[in-house]
Amino acid sequence: MDCCHYTGIVSSRYSVPAPLRSQGISSTSCPVISLQKAYIVGHNQISNLSHRRSQRSHLNSYRGKVLASTTRESWDIGRFLRTLFFFNGPPNPLKFVESLIDKVTSPEPGEVPKKMKASGTVLVTGATGGVGRRVVDILRNKGVPVRVLVRNEEKARSMFGPDIDLSIGDVTKAETLNPEYFKGVKKVINAVSVIVGPKEGDTPDRQKYKQGIKFFEPEIKGDPPEKVEYLGMQNLVNAVKNSVGLRNGKLLFGFKGNLSGKLIWGALDDVVMGGVSESLFQIDPTGSETGGPTGLFKGVVSTSNNGGFTSIRTKNFSIPEDLSAYDGIELRVKGNGRRYKLIVRTSTEWDTVGYTGFFDTVKDQWQTHIVHWKKKRIFFGHFLVKVPFSSLKAIFRARTLQDAPEFDPSNIISLQLMFSKFEYDGKLNPTFVEGPFELPFSSIRAYINEPITPRFVHVSSAGVTRPDRPGLDLSKQPPAVRLNKELGFILTYKLKGEDVIRESGIPYAIVRPCALTEEPAGADLVFDQGDNITGKVSREEIARICIAALDSPHACDKTFEVKSTVPFSEPFVVDPTNPPPEKDYDIYFKNLKEGITGKEALEEGIPAPV
Repeated sequence: MDCCHYTGIVSSRYSVPAPLRSQGISSTSCPVISLQKAYIVGHNQISNLSHRRSQRSHLNSYRGKVLASTTRESWDIGRFLRTLFFFNGPPNPLKFVESLIDKVTSPEPGEVPKKMKASGTVLVTGATGGVGRRVVDILRNKGVPVRVLVRNEEKARSMFGPDIDLSIGDVTKAETLNPEYFKGVKKVINAVSVIVGPKEGDTPDRQKYKQGIKFFEPEIKGDPPEKVEYLGMQNLVNAVKNSVGLRNGKLLFGFKGNLSGKLIWGALDDVVMGGVSESLFQIDPTGSETGGPTGLFKGVVSTSNNGGFTSIRTKNFSIPEDLSAYDGIELRVKGNGRRYKLIVRTSTEWDTVGYTGFFDTVKDQWQTHIVHWKKKRIFFGHFLVKVPFSSLKAIFRARTLQDAPEFDPSNIISLQLMFSKFEYDGKLNPTFVEGPFELPFSSIRAYINEPITPRFVHVSSAGVTRPDRPGLDLSKQPPAVRLNKELGFILTYKLKGEDVIRESGIPYAIVRPCALTEEPAGADLVFDQGDNITGKVSREEIARICIAALDSPHACDKTFEVKSTVPFSEPFVVDPTNPPPEKDYDIYFKNLKEGITGKEALEEGIPAPV
């Protein structure tokens, strides 16, 4: 290292400073460096560290290499210093010495990660509307954490009370969607809609609106459909995508894009505790399972000088990765029959707790995850290499920390791959073998556990594909279909908004109610696909369907219409003393199919029956 030189005096029996021990290495029998006088020179600064011992040994030293004894292999102190330099940047000699003294005398991690806050909040947008407020009330009654995104704070607090978790924002204005609003949010129910009202005006409690536009001449009130239904949807999806997660996971390392920027890997081997093992990270341009580029972790591991591990570790991410929407990390690797460690850190400090998982590999076989590809599931390889967050152990200097904070996946700072003789708490790796090894890995990504349920439920409208459908008798269609142009192409932009969701990669469910009413829930229902039905349905019923969809894998990635079996001419009432039983909406969800939206009729030019 050009700017840093080290001169040390080492005893024949020496002890490694605590911060220099590896993850997974105990120092009880390790040779230890005893620094009697160490001069660290860098940037024209010199610091003198004196450490006196009551009994001095015969010492051998020379610049660059340190001989532990005649029976031990030489320790490459230059590589040791380069390792420190790589992960910690240009050294400040005084700070380095102070840090070294502090950490040698302290048995605890340099920085204890903060305890993870409870998450799992459902965000409701359009929360003060007819469907949205019912969604909020039901979720709160169920004890589910709820956050509402509204434009009018006064209206929201008068509706839900002063203790509501509330954020002020407007989906039509991206700059108002503060990223802080979405922290801890895991699911979204979106009931935002353009406002339609009577041209002649309405009563203060909107009685005409509640009857439905079948009973008045409608017009758009406020922002136009393009701004609300389409551009607003783009803004909302972009704002929540990182919080709710993607169906196919979040790519952390790979050669088809890298969402956290190019990861910078460096070797971190047992040289930090006096060992001689050595590894490196390379890119093999043709080494992947498809003949494309792959990362390669390779090296030679040795137990000389009481060592026995090699690893590669990323530099700290400039922006922490928030993986709280996911359930673990999966790797696509070509195995060699050995057991490896994946170490995840949530602290910026070098010597701190590592949340550690283990994975076994199969020799000469690519192992990977399941890839969802449109309607099909394509399997590459035969095994899965997944490290669930729930399996990670908090390990510091070879020991588990029983009182360690809960792992916080919202603040990932660095990743590390390790091949080691040691596991933790004195356990040994049963697959460990000294000598050369290599582990090709073509991708690392965060994943969502299967079965996947919707993370984004959207309330749209029946009829969105009908304005341009060939051969359709508009006189028999609902007013919104007939007046689509006059209402600013309201249904056209609702369909465009749906497409934004379907193309986002977020697991979704799109609910298309027929004409909404203020009637109670409980009527028999018809679920359909292809955008062909007309009728009416209760807002209360739609709110319940949205909430049920959040937990149903059968609703995931489905688009469907809903109506009651009660005709418009007949009001639906419920006897308060004998209410209908709650529905199991999964019975309806199970019959739905992916890929049916009603756009098929537009694309094929074939009129569908309505």
